[in-house]
Amino acid sequence: MNTQMQRLLPQVQKPARYVGGEYRQIVKDKNEVDVRVAFCFPDTYEIGMSNIGMRILYGVMNEMPRVWCERVFAPWGDMEEKMRELDLPLWALESQDPVKDFDLIAFSVGYEMSYTNILNMLRLSGIPMLSEDRKDLKNLVFAGGTCMYNPEPLAPFLDFCSLGEGEELTVEIVELYRKAKAEGWDKPHFLQEVAKIPGVYVPSLYEHVYAPDGTIERIVPQPGAPKVVTKRIVQNLDKAYYPTKGIVPSTEIVHDRMNLEIFRGCIRGCRFCQAGYCYRPVRSKSPEVLIQQAKEMTEDSGMSEITLSSLSTSDYKRLPELADGLLDYCTPRSINLSLPSLRADNFSDELMQKVQKVRKSGLTFAPEAGTQRLRDAINKNVTEEEILTSCATAFAGGWSSVKLYFMLGLPTETDEDVLAIAELVHKIFLCWRENTENRSRGVRIHVSTAFFVPKPFTPFQWEAQIDPKEYERRVQLLREAFRRNRSVVYNYHAPDLSRLEAVLTRGDRRIAPVLRRAVELGVKLDGWDEYFDYSKWLQAFEDCGVDLDFYAMRERSIDEVLPWDCISVGVDKGYLASEREQAYRSTITPDCRTACTGCGANALYTEGPCDD
Repeated sequence: MNTQMQRLLPQVQKPARYVGGEYRQIVKDKNEVDVRVAFCFPDTYEIGMSNIGMRILYGVMNEMPRVWCERVFAPWGDMEEKMRELDLPLWALESQDPVKDFDLIAFSVGYEMSYTNILNMLRLSGIPMLSEDRKDLKNLVFAGGTCMYNPEPLAPFLDFCSLGEGEELTVEIVELYRKAKAEGWDKPHFLQEVAKIPGVYVPSLYEHVYAPDGTIERIVPQPGAPKVVTKRIVQNLDKAYYPTKGIVPSTEIVHDRMNLEIFRGCIRGCRFCQAGYCYRPVRSKSPEVLIQQAKEMTEDSGMSEITLSSLSTSDYKRLPELADGLLDYCTPRSINLSLPSLRADNFSDELMQKVQKVRKSGLTFAPEAGTQRLRDAINKNVTEEEILTSCATAFAGGWSSVKLYFMLGLPTETDEDVLAIAELVHKIFLCWRENTENRSRGVRIHVSTAFFVPKPFTPFQWEAQIDPKEYERRVQLLREAFRRNRSVVYNYHAPDLSRLEAVLTRGDRRIAPVLRRAVELGVKLDGWDEYFDYSKWLQAFEDCGVDLDFYAMRERSIDEVLPWDCISVGVDKGYLASEREQAYRSTITPDCRTACTGCGANALYTEGPCDD
């Protein structure tokens, strides 16, 4: 660490964010390295270090011979201010070297509101934001993560995108870069070759032609570029790399515990859920592998809590067997086992008893809608009876607090559906009174509502988002209904952020100038209340002549060319359209375990059918 840095650290919050030096960080000799990768997470240290995907790929790349991957995080505002004062470029934690010294600059992007952080991090690094301004092979910028299933708002800034799961794909990309660097390729040659790797999308090799009404008329690939780029998946999770001996953070992070990933994908098919479609097909780890990984992580890190990670933990077929095996190890060591992502339709008394063996973790259920009609429309596949039965089981078992998540603004939603949320919550309150053994403790029912955002690769990708003022009216309607019960704590998402998310998630390349202008106006760290400034965003859209409503509040026709139509997650577009029709009929589609509905994702799984 240089003298300038030593003087700077006492002047900022949480200096441990910026120094590295943690237990299990990976440091290599620069003289014995061919390729250096700056692995950037476009948010703060405590957010990035909680990300499983980043930990996995950090380990994968550093297991490659003569490759050194280092971590880079977005600085907090106080640090950024000092960096600009001192003309100090953004650096990587392991070596403290500037990001501009690296060959590849990789971003992991899981949230649309981090887009401006990507551009701001490039600016702080002294690296040109636009791909066309980076002429050489060095400082190639690429990105992966859920947001890259529609990378078009970032297209002018990225040299290429990694689609899907990266354990194998990232290795292929880095190996090709090593070859290109050794043989002295230029950048155009490399981009042509990397586009041949399955799962790699190179935006500059595709032209978007717009119709007079502002929609996309067609997407034209250049010669040699695939018409459609399909995501990559890991076929066998038992054999895939998992970081059981990962970095132990030197300061508190958001998820300060061990994360044990039990399976990928989801059997459900909730029509609003992008992850449920994009992460298909379902692939599970065996309990034997998971128990061994948990033991290795515990013994190496010394942490006292294990969280089972997946989209829906209680859908893991061998959960009782896994829980028994983990508890045999965890209970005598006072290690807490946490099971988030539980569903109200399969929370059993047996599962409850396993969860509370060490200590009671918080219980969270997501009914999403108040009426059965709307739950069927979104294909939630959970009934009021199942919700109340699960709550009764929990309250009888000693719980006195539950969190409930709902959405407002879902397609076909009416005031009756909104008010039904309050009615359901009241029934849960009565359920507590009837089942608890200790009324004197009281009960806390935490209700949260989010503003529905239509997402790519879901049956609702064509839908319009409702007007923010209408959303606020529905919020007020619900607030009034909750006033009668002091046991209910109601929180709701402000509409401004969700409106921008709706623009960015379904945006095209015409959004890119808005992003750049927003960064010039000082937009950054939008996921943090301390920094989110909607007025600057509105100014950026006005300055660039881009209409937010065109992207957020406009219903798309089924035959409209969508910005992400040159990308495939394995689910057929026709299947999504049929699911949309089912939504308007409030007809449910069975989960994958009940019957295969032919979404198309099985074609990605070359080792046989889906696990479920």
